Amino acid sequence: MKTYTPKPGDIARGWWVIDGEGQHLGRLASEVAKLLRGKHKPMFTPFLDTGDFVIVVNAEKIVITGKKPQQQVYYRYSGYPGGLKARTFEEMRERNPAKALELAVKGMLPKNRLGDALQGKLKVYAGASHPHAAQQPQVFTISPGRSDAPAAKS
Repeated sequence: MKTYTPKPGDIARGWWVIDGEGQHLGRLASEVAKLLRGKHKPMFTPFLDTGDFVIVVNAEKIVITGKKPQQQVYYRYSGYPGGLKARTFEEMRERNPAKALELAVKGMLPKNRLGDALQGKLKVYAGASHPHAAQQPQVFTISPGRSDAPAAKS
């Protein structure tokens, strides 16, 4: 039996819209990464782009727990001496609310040309509106927590 590899014409791309209000950053980012890679499809192939387009709205209302809003630090480096810049999650949310989710999803994608192509299919918006109504995106709901998880012990 030969291994099935989907042809470019066999790959059907869908559009999903996800509401980020009240969602936890990491859990939302992992679900978005799965949709971008195409892991929810039976024709998933690790070295091909079989994923869908994902639109995330209300990125400014994404939450992270505990002291992480003050302690989570995002770094960027210009390559020059003294060019290391640091910004906390709170500062990131004030300046660009969509950037924190984009960076979280980027960290969960492959670190090659495929990952760059997948990241181009992610559209993140701070508010509730988006300009992709013509693509007729379907609503993708993420459950707030697992119901089969064991109860926390006191």
